Amino acid sequence: MKLTCLSKGQGYHFPPCYMLEIGGFRILLDCPLDLSALLVFAPVPAYSETRHQQASHCSCSLSPGTNSAASKRQKLEHSLTADTLIHALPWYKTVTTLHLWDISFIDVVLISTPMGMLGLPFLTRSQSFKAKIYATEATKRIGQLMMEDLVSLHKEFTQFYGLQGSTCAHWMNWEELAKLPPPIKERILGKHGTELGAWFPLFSAADARDCVKKVQPLKYAEETCYAGLIIIKAFSSGLDIGTSNWVIRSPKKDIAFLSSSVFISAVALNFAYKALQGCDIVVYTDFSSLDDTENVEEQVDNSASIDGDANAPSLESLLNSDEISEEKQKLDFICSCAIDSVKAGGSVLIPIGRIGVILQLLEHISSSLELSDLKVSEHLSVHQGLLLSEELLSFTNIIPEWLCMHRQNKLFAGEPLFAHVDLVKEKKLLVFSSIITPDLLKAWREPCIVFTHHWSLRHGAAIHFLRRWHENENSLLILERGPDTDWLLLPFKPMSMKVLQCSFLSGIGSRKVAPLLQNLQPKHVLFPEDLRSLVGFPDLKQFSVIYYDENNTLRVHGLKKNAELEISADLASKLQWITLKEEDLDIARLKGDLYIEQGKHRLLVGNGSNKMLIGSEKLSILLQKMGIKTSVEETTNDVGSSRGFVLHVNEPNKALVQVEPTRTVISSVDQVLASRIFEAVNTLLSPN
Repeated sequence: MKLTCLSKGQGYHFPPCYMLEIGGFRILLDCPLDLSALLVFAPVPAYSETRHQQASHCSCSLSPGTNSAASKRQKLEHSLTADTLIHALPWYKTVTTLHLWDISFIDVVLISTPMGMLGLPFLTRSQSFKAKIYATEATKRIGQLMMEDLVSLHKEFTQFYGLQGSTCAHWMNWEELAKLPPPIKERILGKHGTELGAWFPLFSAADARDCVKKVQPLKYAEETCYAGLIIIKAFSSGLDIGTSNWVIRSPKKDIAFLSSSVFISAVALNFAYKALQGCDIVVYTDFSSLDDTENVEEQVDNSASIDGDANAPSLESLLNSDEISEEKQKLDFICSCAIDSVKAGGSVLIPIGRIGVILQLLEHISSSLELSDLKVSEHLSVHQGLLLSEELLSFTNIIPEWLCMHRQNKLFAGEPLFAHVDLVKEKKLLVFSSIITPDLLKAWREPCIVFTHHWSLRHGAAIHFLRRWHENENSLLILERGPDTDWLLLPFKPMSMKVLQCSFLSGIGSRKVAPLLQNLQPKHVLFPEDLRSLVGFPDLKQFSVIYYDENNTLRVHGLKKNAELEISADLASKLQWITLKEEDLDIARLKGDLYIEQGKHRLLVGNGSNKMLIGSEKLSILLQKMGIKTSVEETTNDVGSSRGFVLHVNEPNKALVQVEPTRTVISSVDQVLASRIFEAVNTLLSPN
């Protein structure tokens, strides 16, 4: 097995990307876009003659001080202005090293989050790409809406700058790159100057549609088999609606990919960590601890109490942490700040890009407005954006199976899953398709609270609202906390508008990592080198920890020396054993056809024969004589030949009997009934 971390990503909006090679197959884990790279571009300028002329005749402006020493880099970055940004049609940055791989050799792509799907059209539009793509149903649908929205937002640039086609952009010429300020140049080329090849023109709407058609949707815990050898399942990660962790089972290894996960979610299904237990290898891919503000020494000391001789620490106590209450307090604080701004006569702009957070904020803000002395119908106005399109709002209210139990209970109580349904009906929440629609112009009132795209503040309605309110000291801009805040606001400075930065739960806290892995009980844990100082694993005997780096291939040797082989009953009955006394070993020769199906090796009678020692008719008649009523369902394999049958027992109790050439499985909660069925099967198998 080989594992390569192509990118460790940068938080929720740019998840990590991996390449796994196992059993001769190559599997790509997520294919995101680095949308933070858009920050080097200026938003579409206001339609003034001066700005239009500037945008038309130059792609960038040289900032004074480009020859400053490296020690003054920070000062230079603070000296950047809107004019130093690139005024041109943006290109989009994919995972830096992914374009170096031959995509024709990729067999499977697994998508964990909608954000991890945004870079897929760059692969699927290539004729050499033949891989199978798997994602949960919710991730596929939300990812599709995000792609469509990204294409729609990009039209603002194409309408202003014109279509460029696939030719190299003017700003990508080395002569132009040399003129750029070092901070912008570094964002384009990377620290080592090797990332220019990761930039591409945005895919088209047709590319996005073709990409989505190639994605095979899965439900949580639904099993799918690739090439008859690899079993793949998705389980909830709790991070957001439809996000998942993947379990890959092969004849010699069981691998779990543990991505950014949230134990208890207020919107999505909780983190199904128990489904990851017992895997041979756990690949830990949650880098959210890098942004954790907890004390590092305290974290390491906490994990030091876990040793190989102690009982597995209880995760139940960690599940009862204060994380949920802390998240609620954050939302309440955001709402109070928003209400204060509205009371002061200012408006509020919220370009946060998380579906779950937006849905919760809508509920909290509407409740806060109800309790305040403000008239909701006059002060709550919502502009449609990436996360607030009418289609997506409708989608979130018809997917109870992807939501937490609290939301599902609302369905059984006859209530909407989310509050926005009633808000829209009562016209307290206004949704518009565009900022220039006549309905918006008629309904527009200020002050108001606006949810809109895009969190990068480079395209979409957000830039128009910011230009309108950035000089209003009573207005409020709510952003998700990150390292790029200065870059986000650069085109709108100087700003009198207040800015509130918020961080939201994005993964597993560093103090929970070691107890979680202890409970999962793998044999090996592949862990990021970047997190070594944050999470300690002292003297663990249950599993070994192997650290990996970005863009370095890690090799893990086979864990199982032998693969399991199922031999059909009729073939096994013909074995003639010879005992080797000196070696205390029994051996026998056999001949049959070897099949690989559903990740298992099976040996059946040769010449394509698949003889069943237990016939469905004989078993049904025998059970009926015993007073057991049944119905028969024949089963076939991938090539259409019979591989057995399923016997459904209806009376005196429910039971299921699965008969295959190599095994018979009896399933029933009634032990007495199961024993009687076993006696019948044993009777048919016993020699006359």
